[in-house]
Order: sequence, then structure tokens, then C-alpha cells
Amino acid sequence: VAQYSQIDMIARTARMLGNQVLFPIGFDRNGLPVEIYTENLYKIKMRDVPRERFIELCGTALDGLESEMLETMKRIGLSGDYASKYRTDQEEYRKLTQATFIELWNRGLIYEATRPNNYCHECGTTIADAEVQYEELPTRLVYVRFKVRETDQPLVIATTRPELICSCQLVIVNPSDDRYVAIHGKHAILPVYDREVEIKPHPSVRPEFGTGAVMICSYGDYTDVLLFRELGLPETIAMGLDGRLTQVAGPYQGLTVTEARAKIVRDLEAAGLIVRTESINHRTPICSRSGTPIEIIPMKEYYLKQLDSLGKLKQLARKIIFHPDAHRQVLLDWIGSITIDWPISRRRVYATEIPVWYCRNCGRPFIPPAGAYYQPWKDAPPNGVCAGCGFTEFEGDTRTFDTWMDSSISALKISGYKRDQKFFRVAYPTTIRPQGKDIVRTWLHYSILRCHQLTGRAPFTHAWIGGLGMDEQGQAMHKSKGNVVDPEPILQKYGGDAFRFWNASEATHGSDFRCSEARIAGAHKFLTKLWNVSRFISSFPQAKNAKLLPSDKWILAELSAIAEHCNRGYREFNFFIPATEIRDFVWETFASHYVEMVKPRAYGQGFSNAEQRAAWYTLHTVLKNVLLLLAPVTPFMVDHIWKQLYSKKSIHLQKLPRIVWSKASRRYTDRLVAFNREVWKVKEERNLALRDSLEMQVPKALAPFQEDLVRMHSLITKP
Repeated sequence: VAQYSQIDMIARTARMLGNQVLFPIGFDRNGLPVEIYTENLYKIKMRDVPRERFIELCGTALDGLESEMLETMKRIGLSGDYASKYRTDQEEYRKLTQATFIELWNRGLIYEATRPNNYCHECGTTIADAEVQYEELPTRLVYVRFKVRETDQPLVIATTRPELICSCQLVIVNPSDDRYVAIHGKHAILPVYDREVEIKPHPSVRPEFGTGAVMICSYGDYTDVLLFRELGLPETIAMGLDGRLTQVAGPYQGLTVTEARAKIVRDLEAAGLIVRTESINHRTPICSRSGTPIEIIPMKEYYLKQLDSLGKLKQLARKIIFHPDAHRQVLLDWIGSITIDWPISRRRVYATEIPVWYCRNCGRPFIPPAGAYYQPWKDAPPNGVCAGCGFTEFEGDTRTFDTWMDSSISALKISGYKRDQKFFRVAYPTTIRPQGKDIVRTWLHYSILRCHQLTGRAPFTHAWIGGLGMDEQGQAMHKSKGNVVDPEPILQKYGGDAFRFWNASEATHGSDFRCSEARIAGAHKFLTKLWNVSRFISSFPQAKNAKLLPSDKWILAELSAIAEHCNRGYREFNFFIPATEIRDFVWETFASHYVEMVKPRAYGQGFSNAEQRAAWYTLHTVLKNVLLLLAPVTPFMVDHIWKQLYSKKSIHLQKLPRIVWSKASRRYTDRLVAFNREVWKVKEERNLALRDSLEMQVPKALAPFQEDLVRMHSLITKP
């Protein structure tokens, strides 16, 4: 909610800078999180329910969530195009996703291949590298005694995956490790399975880890994958799609990883083949959706080519303007780490279907023409005739796309791609992509990849990357931790403006921020202060022309400087700058010093009519410009005050102010503030009320402000 409100600040800022603004409202309604939510809501399992029924339940569940989200969006003031809101699960959107797939297929950018893939048995599907997280998890490093066949000598190998001994195809040692030079080219006999594998030197081995001898299995990690490819090793599939060991595991068939690991360790100990075990923290790949450790399993999937585009993607990343610029490197680092094409097919159901059928006679894929929404799992292909053998009977693909296949073309969807070419020419590339830093390697990367492949251009010219909300202790929010904060009670208690002002002023743009009700309450106090100042100023008429006094010129000089800083922040879409600058100005300078200085003059107490009018003019001028400068951040309150005092037209139809008063009088600021504080301190020490008289001289340096200061503090000065 905090990030959405700042996205709205981008739109409001752009309007007040004089731009035409397209601010679409969209809902990402595809993929695994939807399915998990539906399963939990209805207490069912996707695989146990007819596909059509489960899809229907997903849609119903999402409608309820969407309704809640819309109410929250409106409560925090999102000024988007609600009438044209889109959903990634609507037929029109899915039709566009399928059309882009068909276009890229016809251009040879998509292919099918069987390769080792990240697999989450909890989710039941392949996941891309970008959806893999790594966590340091406690595990046991087990030292297992193998035997060298030719010498009958023991060879101890340390492994965290003893359950994969059945799939071991090679043992490697570092070529420079003197301990093992004598057994290069010899063979190790696998315990339990009594099968032999070759022992080879390889530079990838770290001699200091474990015993310096490593078994290469299919597949414990990506080192195994790379070595299997490099050395052409035959793979043994030890892990099934259900997360249990296959028949090649022998006595451990049907067991989960955890069960098999415990049982084989017990068996090895009973046979005297465990030398020792160590407790270590192991960097473990985790599915970002389910939190389950992933396995690497050979699977047949569709791939979108990206390796050939990496050089161009880096060029585009360097041209895009990042806010803040530091996040450009995050994208460049990710692009530099990519080693495989993008696996885009998933074994799920609530997502856009892959529009492919297969000939029942020869197996050749049939790709339909673009322009319709296809559901091959239940529908026949349109006018399907196999181009290979002329057969007319087909079997539809049951898989769906990775949800990022849909999300990555959102810039095309909102700008009319394939639907309104006239508008598309005007609206694409879009100006700015606002998003969180946690999806730079997914949404940002895939958007640039896909849109460039389809249009030859990047999808946007600016990328605005927001930080993440943390709890009050600085910990990431997770439902499993119980530290997620529900925004609705906060919004009901403090209102949308206080929430928005808090998150704008909590941290500079791009930094993580802590979610603290106390800080939101502090933002509410500031807005209450501004409200009270506005009520005070509203009691005086507006003066169009006035001869300004030094005090008036001083506060307008301060206002000019603040406006300059705020405009810079707005141009950079860094709302921390205007929020903090205005808060400090209103609270610490305008209300505390200037308003107090001119109260007697505004009331006409001992001043001429012209001097009184100067106070009225200045008070309203400052308030009017503060409201304008705050409008993108706190849209509700400032618009109300604006319409009450200054115009029947909304403040959001105005431009951000360009203030031209001289800043020369700012040279008095420090002396003025110091003098006022000194007076207040003396009165406090003498138990005097602020209105009580006090004998004190105004410093010569503040002579231009003499009359206002004397009246402000009820000073008795010597001639």
C-alpha cells in the first residue's frame, strides 16, 4: 500500500508538471499464489478438483480480493483510470499473451527441450532461476567411506546429499591435490549400491571443503548440471515429480528427501561406513513461492531464447534512467549471471494456457493463428490439419505459461499493442515503470526482454525502484513470522493522507523503510498542525497587493528555497525530499517563528493598515504554495483547504509553483531562530508566560525585524 501510494505521487507530480498522464489500474491475477490462496480458502487441493471447477473457484476468490484492493486504492487516493482497469486473467489479456507467444514461435525464438530444471514438488512445477532464493539452512555434512576398486583402499567423501549416492556418476578431485594424485583415473565403488564410477581430476573442486573429494550426481546442484554437460555423463533420475525418490534409489524408493536422507545415514552407520558428521549452514536453493527447497530434475519444457539477447539487454539497461541509479547495477548483475534460456512452461492451471496442440499421429506441434483465446486442454484446435502428415486429430497441451509471460507485456497492453496502433504510436514506450526492488530480476528484466523482442525497443525510458517495507525491528514481513501489518485499521485510524505523508517521509527513495504506527501517528500530528495553521490563516482576508516588511520578505525567501528543493525532489520522483522539507519548513520555521512574529500585525495591534495587509498577503501566499507543494503527497486535505480558500477548481488541476522571490533574506534565518529561542528560554526560566513582558534588546543584526519581534515577545527595550 505504501508503494502504491508513491506510484500515485508519481502520477500527480507528472500532472502538476504539465504532462498528460496515463495511469492504468491493473490486477495481476495469474499464477501459483492465486492457486495457493484458493486451496487455503476452500480447503481443497488443485489436483483433486476438476480443472474447470478449480479455475472457477480461483476467479471467485480473486474477485473478493480485488474488491478489497480497490477500496484500499481509493482510500489512499490512487488517481488512476478505474473505468479501464485490466486483469491479467481476463480473456483479452490472455489472448494478447498467446499472440506474443505465437509471434515469437514463428520467429524461431521459442523451442522445446528436455533439460535439468529447478523443480518445486510443493508447487508441482518448474520454476525459473529468477524465482529461486537462497537461504543459509542448517544441515549435516556426512563423511562417507567409499572404496577405490583398484587398491581396495578407503576413499572418504563428505556430502550433504547422501540420499543421491544412487545417482552418482563420477568422483572428482582437484588436480593439484597431492592426496589423490595416485588414484586419478581409478574407480570408486558406491556404498549401498556396489556400483563403480571413475575418479577424475577437475579444477572446480575446492580441496579445503570436506575431504577434497566430491561425488557428482544427477542432480544435487548446478555444479552437477554443468559438469554433466561438460563431461557428457549419463544422468540417473533419482527424484520424481512428487518429491520422492524413484526406483533407482533401491531400498529408499518412495521416500521423501528428508526420509531417505535419515534412513541411508542410519544404514551407512550400521555398516560402519560413516566416519563422522558435522553441523554446517548450507546455502540452499528455495522456491520463492512455497519456501520449499528445490530439486533439479530433467523436464521437457518450452524455452524463450534470451542468451542471444544479453548484450542488447545490457545496452538497454544502461540507457534506461533509474530512480535511484544504484538499482541499475542490480539489473546488470542479474543479466550478467544468466546462463540458460528462460523456461516459460508451467504445470499449473490458473494461468494463460500454452496455445499448442500435438498431432496424435506424428506428434508434430500445431500452432494456431493469433487473435483468439485458446484453451487446448479442453478445446480442439481451429481448423487443425497437421502440416507434417495431414492428420486431423490432436491432443492439446495442458501446461500454462510462467506468470511473468503475462506481466512482462503490461507496457504493451496498456499502450494498445495489437489493438489500437494509433494510440500505441503515442503511448509506447511508456515513460516510467514503478516497481519494487525485489522483482528487478523478474518483472523488470522480463519486461525489457519480451518488449524488445516484440517491438525492437525498451518498454519504458525510466525505472522507478522502491524499497521494501520492514517491520519495526527491521525484519522483512512474512506471514509465517506473524509480522505483517494490515493497512486497513491504520488507514481507518489515521486516514490516507497521514499514511501517504508517513511513507513519503520515512526513507529516501529506493531505501527500505520500517512500518511503525508511532511514525504514522507522527505524520498525523504534522497534518493536524498544518490544518490548525490553515484555520488560523483562513480567519484573515486575502490581500492582492502589499508592501512587504522585512519579516515577510524573510519567510518568502525561505519559501523560495524550500520550493526549489521540493521541485528538484519531484522531478526526481523522490518524495522524501518534498515531504521532509515541507514538514521542517511548516513546523520549525513558518508556524513556530513567522506566524508568531506576525500575529499582532495580522490582528492590527499597533500596526498600520498597509502593514496589516502585508501580513495577510504573506500568510496566504505561504499557505497557498505549501498546499501546492504538498498536493502530490497528501491529496485529500490540501484539496479541501484549497477549495475552501482559493478556488472552486481542484488543486490537482494546478501546476507545481515556481517561486521567484529573492532568497537574500535567508541570511537572517539562523539569527532570527536563535533570538526567538533565547527569548523563550529566558521566559521559561523566569516562569513567565509567552505573552508576559520581558526587558530585552533586539540585536542590531535583527534591526529590520525590530517592530515584529517586540510585538511578538512583548519586549521592553531601552532607547
